[in-house]
This record gives sequence, structure tokens and C-alpha cells, in this order.
Amino acid sequence: MSGFPHPRFSLIRFLNIPASAPPLRDRQAIDDTYRYWRRHILITLYLGYALFYFTRKSFNAAVPEILASGLMARTDIGLLATLFYVTYGASKFLSGVVSDRSNARYFMGIGLLATGVTNILFGFSSSLWAFATLWMANAFFQGWGAPVCARLLTSWYSRTERGGWWALWNTAHNVGGAVIPMVVGAATLHYGWRAGMMIAGTLAIVAGLFLCWRLRDKPQTLGLPHVGEWRQDALEIAQQQEGAGLSHREILHKYVFTNPYIWLLACCYVLVYVVRAAINDWGNLYMSETLGVDLVTANSAVTMFELGGFIGALVAGWGSDKVFNGNRGPMNLIFAAGILLSVGSLWLMPFASYVMQATCFFTTGFFVFGPQMLIGMAAAECSHKDAAGAATGFVGLFAYLGASLSGWPLARIMDIWHWTGFFAVIAVAGGVSALLLLPFLRASSPRTTTEVA
Repeated sequence: MSGFPHPRFSLIRFLNIPASAPPLRDRQAIDDTYRYWRRHILITLYLGYALFYFTRKSFNAAVPEILASGLMARTDIGLLATLFYVTYGASKFLSGVVSDRSNARYFMGIGLLATGVTNILFGFSSSLWAFATLWMANAFFQGWGAPVCARLLTSWYSRTERGGWWALWNTAHNVGGAVIPMVVGAATLHYGWRAGMMIAGTLAIVAGLFLCWRLRDKPQTLGLPHVGEWRQDALEIAQQQEGAGLSHREILHKYVFTNPYIWLLACCYVLVYVVRAAINDWGNLYMSETLGVDLVTANSAVTMFELGGFIGALVAGWGSDKVFNGNRGPMNLIFAAGILLSVGSLWLMPFASYVMQATCFFTTGFFVFGPQMLIGMAAAECSHKDAAGAATGFVGLFAYLGASLSGWPLARIMDIWHWTGFFAVIAVAGGVSALLLLPFLRASSPRTTTEVA
């Protein structure tokens, strides 16, 4: 049985990647097994990642109440956000490398269990150092989720259909992000912010146990053929065959670390996540300060951002499959241009209206979550099948370096230039991200190391 690259990493035997099962021979049994587990794995990944996001944004939903209590200042909030994003980005990359050689069900399940525990402990804390330590621990275990999802999505769904399935999974971000402001906001108003954190943590623990029970690894562990062979997908088969015989170290070097298009996607991800994290982390405070609305109403605007993202991700994934035949580049560029327009509308709106502001939050979410989803998927498709987790983790590292800029650095900008500085930063980020995607328009296929993926 192949496991972690070196025995010293094999801390717990059941985290080792499971062995392939004897191949099934009956065609009907193969079809039935594939259809059953494709549905159930997507449902399990969806629920699990929604709860990862739930415990990631629980703190943000309680920020106005924490500020009002005097436990933290605005710069403290920004510091915690920056620490979280830097830690999460590093964890996402390292976890991507490790998860490619690990048992998916336990790796992701244990990560979610741990985030639940850290959320509960956060609710019992009162000092800044405790908040910072626990939120960095939460960030570390948060990184155990997305790389596993990327690996399983590239293993169970083939190239010509993957955009739609990946987009559907990606909406778990939005479901978690839309529900958490309302749940934690309501709990905070009635029982205090500590209760909100504990509720989020408890739900994550239950979901983590569910992942350990229901998730499965690659199709070969159930005796199934590769998904490209099952669906007769020529693009998928070509990706599966490329790089045959290379060691895992050689695959990482050739298809991740020295792949120029992985680097280009990573740089673009930095800017997309500046916008995404800025709206997500500061949006409710912006609504509270500019319109004077209560916490639940302010958080509802963030919910509109997530609702727009839900629809935008589905449109982006479907469009890249059906309109551009699996090429993610053109759809990425269209959505990146939309980020600039929607942020500009939110910034330059000539009058203060909750309905109009919430509408702009919706359109911004619609356009942000297209590239947020497509760039990660393009990275997996640019890379090798056996390095999907590492590739998405690598670009994710850069994404959350970008997100970290929306924490303490953006808080300092707002202290000096207020909300005008805030919107100037994210508008520039949206515009430059569109420019970085221009080379991908020349791509005829989204994956090789010699032409754009």
C-alpha cells in the first residue's frame, strides 16, 4: 500500500492512501457503482465544505458585536484576519501536497472536526493572544478541506463535464457563507457572540464525523476504472496518460512548481481574493457604518454577496463547459471584467439605499465567484492528475496571501483614507486581475505545460 512519501509522515495508519480494489468486470455493476458514488461523494463534499466555510466565517459574522463589546479594536480584527489568511494559505498548499498521498475521507473529516473544536474554544476565550492562537489553529485545519475536494472532483468527474460539477460543489462556499451571517448574527443578538461561535463549532464536529463515515477516495479504491475510460472522454484520457512513469517529486516539479501557467493563475488569484475577502470581511461593517442598520440587516447584505456568488459560479462552470468546450480562459476574463464594473458601481453609487447596496453586493458576488471557482479548476487541469491537490493548494497559497492583504493592511488604509481607500484598492485589484487573464484567450486547450491550460 502506498502512503505518505516517508514513514515519519505516517502518523496514523488510517490516513494512508487506500489501496486499489480488484477491478470490477461487469459493465452494469461499474455503471451502477459509478453513478451511486458520484452522487453521494458530491453530496458529502458539499455538506463538508459548507461547514468548513461555516466555521471559517463565524468570527466575521460576530465582528460588529465584538467591536461593540470593546474586546478588540478594528486593527485587532484586521490582524486576526491577516494571521488567518496567511496560515490558511500555507496550510492549503502543504495539505494539498500531503492530501494527494492520503486517505481523503479521514483527512478531510478530521480537519473539519478540529475546526469545530477551535471554534468552540474561541467562544470561551477573552484575550487577544488566545484569539490569535485559536484562529491560526482554525486556519491550519481549514486547509485540510479544499485540496481533498479538488482531488476527488478531478478523479470522479471527467474533463468535458467537470465545469458544471465543480461549480455545483463550489456553491457550498456560498451556502455556508450565506447561512453563517444569519445564524451567528441571530445567536449573537439573543445570546451573545460566544454562543454563535459554539453553535458553529458543534455543527462542524457533527459534519466531520459524517465525512469520516460517508466519503470515499478515488474510483480505483472501489474497483472502478478511471473516469475518462468510463465516460470515453478523450481529453480526460490524454491528461491521465501524460507524465506516466514520473515520480511524485518529478510530477510536482514539472506540472506545478515550474509550470508558467500555474504561476500566472496564482498571481491572478491574489487579486481576486483581495476583492472577495475585502467584501466578505468588511461588508457588514460598511453597511453598519454607512447606512446605520442593525447587525442582522448588515449581515443580510453579505448574504446577498454569497447568493450572487452561488449563481455566478454555476453560470461560470456551465458556460466554460458548454460555450467554450472546457476552456476556462475566456469565461474567466469575462467575469474578471465584471468584478471591476460591479465594484465600481458599489463605490460610486450617488445615494445611500439598502436595496441598491444589496443589489451591488449581489452582482459583485456573481462576478467574484466565477474566477474564484474557475482559477482553482484551471490549476488542477493545468497540472497532472496525481497533483490536483498540490496544484490547487499552490494557487490557493497565493489566493490567501491576497486575502491577507484585506486584513490588517486594508484596515490601515481605511484608518487613513476611510471607505474611499477601501474601494480604490479592490477596484484596482479587479482591473489588474482581468489583464492577467488575457494570455488565456489564446488557449485552445486548458492544459499543457507548453500552452495555456
